[in-house]
Amino acid sequence: MLPRIILVFTLSLCALSGQNLFAQTEKGTVKGTVKNSFNQPVPSAHVLIKGSGKGVHTDENGAFAIADIAPGAATLRISSLGFASQEQKIRIDAGATTVVEVKLEENTSQLDEVIVSASRRVESLAETPSSVTVISPKEIDALSTISPNIANIVGYAVPGLGSSTNQTGNYGQTLRGRNLLVLIDGIPQSTPLRAGGRDIRSIDPSVIERVEVIKGATAIYGNGADGGLINYITKVPRGARKIGGYSQAGLTGNTKGDSTIGYRFSQQLFGKLNKFDYVVSGMYEKTGVYRDAEGQVISPEYGLGETKIYNAFTKMGYDFTESQRLELMYNYYSSNQHSAFVLKNGVFGKSPAIGVLGKRVGIDEGTRHNHNLNLQYTNKEIVGRTSLTANVYLQDFWTVYSNSASFYGSGQSEIVSNKKGLRVNLNTPLQFSSKISGDITYGFDLLNDQTAQSLVDGRVWVPNIDMRNLAPYAQISTQWFNHLNVKAGARAENIRIQIDDYNTLATGPDGAGSIAVKGGILDYNALVFNAGARYSKFRYFNPFVSYSQSFSIFDLGRVLRAARESTISKLETKPIIVDNYEGGFSSQLGKLSFTAAYYYSTSKLGSNLLEVDGVYIAERMPERVWGYEIQMDYRVYGGLTVGGNYAYVEGKGDKDQDGNFSGPKDTYLNSNRITPPKITAYAKFNHKGLNVDLNWMYVGSRDRFKPNEKGVYALGEAPIESFNLWNLAAAYKVTRQFRLSLGIENLLNTAYYPTIAQFYGNDANYTRGNGRRFNLVLGYAF
Repeated sequence: MLPRIILVFTLSLCALSGQNLFAQTEKGTVKGTVKNSFNQPVPSAHVLIKGSGKGVHTDENGAFAIADIAPGAATLRISSLGFASQEQKIRIDAGATTVVEVKLEENTSQLDEVIVSASRRVESLAETPSSVTVISPKEIDALSTISPNIANIVGYAVPGLGSSTNQTGNYGQTLRGRNLLVLIDGIPQSTPLRAGGRDIRSIDPSVIERVEVIKGATAIYGNGADGGLINYITKVPRGARKIGGYSQAGLTGNTKGDSTIGYRFSQQLFGKLNKFDYVVSGMYEKTGVYRDAEGQVISPEYGLGETKIYNAFTKMGYDFTESQRLELMYNYYSSNQHSAFVLKNGVFGKSPAIGVLGKRVGIDEGTRHNHNLNLQYTNKEIVGRTSLTANVYLQDFWTVYSNSASFYGSGQSEIVSNKKGLRVNLNTPLQFSSKISGDITYGFDLLNDQTAQSLVDGRVWVPNIDMRNLAPYAQISTQWFNHLNVKAGARAENIRIQIDDYNTLATGPDGAGSIAVKGGILDYNALVFNAGARYSKFRYFNPFVSYSQSFSIFDLGRVLRAARESTISKLETKPIIVDNYEGGFSSQLGKLSFTAAYYYSTSKLGSNLLEVDGVYIAERMPERVWGYEIQMDYRVYGGLTVGGNYAYVEGKGDKDQDGNFSGPKDTYLNSNRITPPKITAYAKFNHKGLNVDLNWMYVGSRDRFKPNEKGVYALGEAPIESFNLWNLAAAYKVTRQFRLSLGIENLLNTAYYPTIAQFYGNDANYTRGNGRRFNLVLGYAF
């Protein structure tokens, strides 16, 4: 593995030193303004010199300036959310300033959006050879008006991601049939060493600028991204005022039944003082009782009712020079349930599990805290034209689950996870000829992840897993004749895991059933690759193909806690390596935008969850997952836009491991992994301060398994019946400062069961989703 690491960095250093061959001593400058079709400035538009890696954002007046540009012909690429990107050819003269004015036209096509998560560099979707969904600020605003639960927002907006569970966790909310990695500004939130399923709902949407979802196995970010990743990009300072802000106060509740009223308050401040800028935000929410469409109290087990939610956020930055910046981000999130109800089992397939008044056993459950701290230094020209981004970060996560009688004497489990990381990311532009340019992004991730699961009374269920990972990587991107984008990259995983000696949980008195397990060290080394190409000359047909691998040690804790051997060396702890193949295209035909993609992924060893004798175990067998997604958006006229998407996924396991997935012993993957087909559609209208967003979601059926001789379904194998929901968001700008919003979830008050309530196949989890709920918000901007 060491020679591979040396090879990666040797290539990187060669590129770093070689770039000076193309540099010129005398440089030029380009400056200008970016405006919309009404001749108004467009702030925060991204202006990039193609092939150079140099880029800036416009200020509140739409102005920009880029210095130290090599003389000669150059191409400006200007892009901003909600506008069609534009390219403009310019001429740079040595020692001179070129002045330009750019006008952007409004557009709904995602091809024009700018992202950073796919390659760890700023690029537009038109350059990215993979499937990406970006949830823009406008979409976050509308969807959070319907429900301020981020799991609901991404569950609706992202094709290929399972629908929301309506619970504190996201178990079963997979991405393209596989597990996903959740990030906040690139900081890992997931706990793949002991997957707790509370990573999607780890931040409040009020502090999210946008969400970038990279679909399909990815070698870019490391452990846990088998199905892709979700990166929550937090808010950044806007404008040049010393102080500005936005205040919100709201009421939430069901339209049927009592004790459902909750409330929510948030306050944000932002501003710029010379070279210093800041964003500060605080949010508090208390939910009332959650009821279903019939007015019955929804089961409090892992529920969202009677919950107190806190989010505190700050981001402060200081610009030493035009090219050097230091930025500090901190976010705190907490969600704890204080319910006066206890579970009353339902009858699977007949009547729902509900909540009835009673005293809950144990301590309050939920995510007690999730601290994220990120210190970032950027230098756009650290050596020649090479830019540097360096991050030091930490995450401190603690979550508590409901009391369970499955433990001897009953008990509550908790997961504690602490991550510390260092990330160094460099980018060097390359110029091979007048027709071929590119850049290389390279660096390393250093991560220490310590995760454990115990019972709150001190009994160890999963011992402390101490993982250290050093992963150098390099990603080369090239642009051929301005239209063909070709990428390739590699990442070398070097993982060492320390596990202490431990005893499995006793199943009876005096330690009965407990097994002493000798710990030790597990080493994992792997080199994973990715490659792809996108041809972007024609907006009406913008095709791409890609291949990418992922590497993860997923849910090692589940293997450890179910151990029946006396040493970890005898346990099945091999990693999951996924090969993902994908092809698709995007089209822009006037007012119509259309995208489609087909994917196919394989893994020699998967992690299909089974329940055996009351114990959850990970079934390791070869897996094959495939599916497709399509999306369409059409601007009807003026402020009216309609659109929707369809996502289908299926998966099978080679149970007899004979290389054939169609044998009599082979099986479909469980529905806790494979989600039913999902359709979403929307109609958006905006005019003179009024915004209305009507959306519809249909979740299809999945029935692949048979019950046992007693008529009981295994975990994840019960049939899923389809359901559909209508939601409405409306907002009106009453004055320049005041804005009134109303969101209605489940507009038609449909009685339905989320997929997680159905695929479990038992009485305790057969819980209905929310009945009609409202969210009334008054906002004040200053």
